[in-house]
Amino acid sequence: MKEFLKGFTQYDDLLKLLVRRDVVLKYRRSFMGYLWSILNPLLVMLVMVAVFNTMFRFNVDNYPIYLLTGQMLFSLFSEATSQALNSITGSAVLMKKTNVPKYIFTISRVTSSLVTLLFSLGALIVVLLLTRTHVTWIALLFPLVILQEFVFCIGVGLFFAAASVYFRDMQHIWSVVLTAWMYLTPIFYPVDQIPQVLARWIWVLNPINSYIMQFRSLLLQGMVTDQATILIGIAHAVLALCLGVYTFSKGQNNFILYV
Repeated sequence: MKEFLKGFTQYDDLLKLLVRRDVVLKYRRSFMGYLWSILNPLLVMLVMVAVFNTMFRFNVDNYPIYLLTGQMLFSLFSEATSQALNSITGSAVLMKKTNVPKYIFTISRVTSSLVTLLFSLGALIVVLLLTRTHVTWIALLFPLVILQEFVFCIGVGLFFAAASVYFRDMQHIWSVVLTAWMYLTPIFYPVDQIPQVLARWIWVLNPINSYIMQFRSLLLQGMVTDQATILIGIAHAVLALCLGVYTFSKGQNNFILYV
């Protein structure tokens, strides 16, 4: 872990370059360019609001903000981990030509997804203004929530980046897992709509739920959520990071033989 953290200061310029490359490549040859970071969550939100608020009629106050916050935070997790899966196998040429810590390639993919999330905050601001949502100064604590999820994504990303080097089917399996994970996260439905036993397990075992709950509490309720939810989010982030760093460090010396 010490060597892992040390690499951030030694190779920060390379990390910035890789993140910039990933962001530019994502929107290359796109007519709208970076505006898609704002338009995409807005359009998805409009579709989901039309479907779930009209057809299923969930009784949720300020449903557009409720939906958009859940959608944004889950999209960060989904995109970051999916990008991290191919971060090592997709960087084989650079790995063979440069002598840098291999985890830099994975961290850059996760960080580029974080940059996309920061861009999409513009969509959130637009919806807040349109819905005339009252936001208090407590909402300024939102970076602490995003930091928790970012650390969690790094840990999960490192784990699956290492695993996918040896087991290439991981990317197909993970896409199925992400779909199930999305439906087990209260993004578009309120928690009280599901059985209490299942809700309790989601609250304890689903870290994305804890981040969404914290974010919504800051934004919609103008208060910090309960201490247990915060501790669950932090614990998942730390455990994921430790597991990811350990797994990655154990296998990184043999990556070059399989990529």
